Amino acid sequence: LTVIGSDGKVPTVAEFRLFGVDRHTRSMALGADLSFELEEERVGNKFTDLDGQVLPPHQIMRRHGANYARLRLWVDPPGGYNNLASDLAMAKGIKAAGMKLLLNIHYSDFWADPGKQIIPRAWQGQDLTTLERTVENYTRQVIAAFAAQGTPVDMVQIGNEITNGILWPLGKVEGNQGWDSFVALLKAGIRGAIKGSPPNHRPRIMLHIDQGGNNKVCRNFFDHIIAEDVPFDIIGLSYYPFWHGSLSDLRQNVNDLATRYGKDIIIVETQYPWTLENGDDTPNFVWTESQLPAGYPASPRGQISFVNDLLSILAQVPGDHGAGIFYWEPEWIPGVGWEPGAGTPNDNLTLFDFRGRALPSIKIYGNPVETLQVNE
Repeated sequence: LTVIGSDGKVPTVAEFRLFGVDRHTRSMALGADLSFELEEERVGNKFTDLDGQVLPPHQIMRRHGANYARLRLWVDPPGGYNNLASDLAMAKGIKAAGMKLLLNIHYSDFWADPGKQIIPRAWQGQDLTTLERTVENYTRQVIAAFAAQGTPVDMVQIGNEITNGILWPLGKVEGNQGWDSFVALLKAGIRGAIKGSPPNHRPRIMLHIDQGGNNKVCRNFFDHIIAEDVPFDIIGLSYYPFWHGSLSDLRQNVNDLATRYGKDIIIVETQYPWTLENGDDTPNFVWTESQLPAGYPASPRGQISFVNDLLSILAQVPGDHGAGIFYWEPEWIPGVGWEPGAGTPNDNLTLFDFRGRALPSIKIYGNPVETLQVNE
């Protein structure tokens, strides 16, 4: 390859990137968290594919290469938000579309993350032994409910971004404190998931933390998990480039984790902006170019380039342990708030525009050579 500049001289090449289909991605879980889909439909939002067809988001994602959908489950959330009944309804459409199902159990009535893991109202006041039984029975009943309607769960998260534990204060982790109680609750959830699943369809168990680019945090967490003999199959990581370090940080981390623990790794939450504009009155998480990594514009092309670089990192993880990517809430357009009465801070991080029209980046799981040949 010879490159000549406009002045006839050979320029310095700062970055050279080759796009193509990698055989390692063929067996990956390529999906999206579509938990807001029913709520978008309830407020009247419509979604159109690139060809103009009006379809549910899960069907549009499926048409463009997604093979998995992720659903968030809260115990007793505000009206209209994801509970067992709504997730069971969505699972029917997801399975009918030929997709597999990842169930993300929050063990909380509403949002659970590294900054909050609130015990459901109905479970509060229980001691650790009682809470273990509650977690096991709840998980068993949930997994059994999906199986009973013919939509068995293929993969299950025991908690969401559990870096600092679950079910606070009993299951809270602070430094080296609290691990025994946290692990007891984790094991209870795992037992429930196994007991509730059909004998011939045991879901793969994922433990999900944030800080996908922070090897120190990840090592500390999973060293404790391995030392406590917690049975699990998949390391799940959140990786948002505006919060969790550089792509180089991510690459170093996933390579180290795969070598150290011999477990499959999935980037189970990620997003990138298609614009820096805002579709509603709620401030967005990403609003300025200073938050973006160099070389990835806030555009559909930038989204495609970013996700394909994530896929490239996973395709090269030692031992073929790079197991997949889930794009977070590609359908969360204006109209549905993060809580009742609010808006969305993510409407510029979707794969649809503010009106629900699919962006060229809906093809993030397609052939990148073809996908990048699009007009924005």
